[in-house]
Amino acid sequence: MADKNNEILLESGTNEIEIMEFTVGGNLYGINVAKVDEIMLSQPVKAMPHTHPAVEGIFKPRETVITVLNLPVYLGLPSELQEKDLFIITNFNNMHIAFRVHTVIGISRISWTAIQKPDKTISGTGESVATGIAQCNGRLVTILDFEKIVAEIAPESTINSSEIDRMGPRSRNEAPILLAEDSVLLSKMIQESLHKAGYANLTCFANGLEMWEYLCKLKKEGTVDEKAALIITDIEMPQMDGHRLTKLVKDDPELKHIPLIIFSSLITEEMRVKGKQLGANEQMSKPEIGHLVSVMDHLLGQDKMSI
Repeated sequence: MADKNNEILLESGTNEIEIMEFTVGGNLYGINVAKVDEIMLSQPVKAMPHTHPAVEGIFKPRETVITVLNLPVYLGLPSELQEKDLFIITNFNNMHIAFRVHTVIGISRISWTAIQKPDKTISGTGESVATGIAQCNGRLVTILDFEKIVAEIAPESTINSSEIDRMGPRSRNEAPILLAEDSVLLSKMIQESLHKAGYANLTCFANGLEMWEYLCKLKKEGTVDEKAALIITDIEMPQMDGHRLTKLVKDDPELKHIPLIIFSSLITEEMRVKGKQLGANEQMSKPEIGHLVSVMDHLLGQDKMSI
């Protein structure tokens, strides 16, 4: 099957998302098209020893070795290999990973406002593998948290606070930092790393809409400069994505002076252009937490090391 349709490009800051719908074991799931490089028929895979049960192994399409994750196995669904299975080749966190699925249904364009976070009856005491539930063409689609899946299978591939240790001794910084990140797991990792880096005054939000409402409240109070020194935002978030948040902030005369960093798994060249058009001061890919701290130091005039 061919590469993803390059014509499917969203205008920046419209708060829309393209969802690719696929099935595993008769269940309907979705992935952000921005994470997808290619869809192909499943290929023979070379097994690797001492790996997570959901890791099938590796294969080498063209010149790149790619790890294959068996999504049915990970989800605890029927996992018998079929000739008609498909590989969804993804690109995020600067990694290429293939996910085995059963069928691909198609692509739907929806607003982030149509995506709801799963409640605790689904996720229980931990964080759900579903990052959101969407309604696409009358069908309920479970949007999977692919970053969480990869972080669980390969912890070394995600945010690592040891990068902060390598930066050496750091002083405490009380500058008020606002963070928008919908993943409970990644938000916790980012907060722990920033605290270790000396940034002690963090206010966290589960999506862009929550942060935007907070910023509007600060404007009414006249406390923007006291309570918002710098903004860090993910891109993929229910209700309001990071690009829409960036556009709103940078189009607002009272807020546009606040330095804004887009910290996302989706920083491709195309996404970098979009973010720049919207006015983001800096953009970088997860899991580069050390780079994030260096950029924060720079934007706040607290340079401790070169970027």
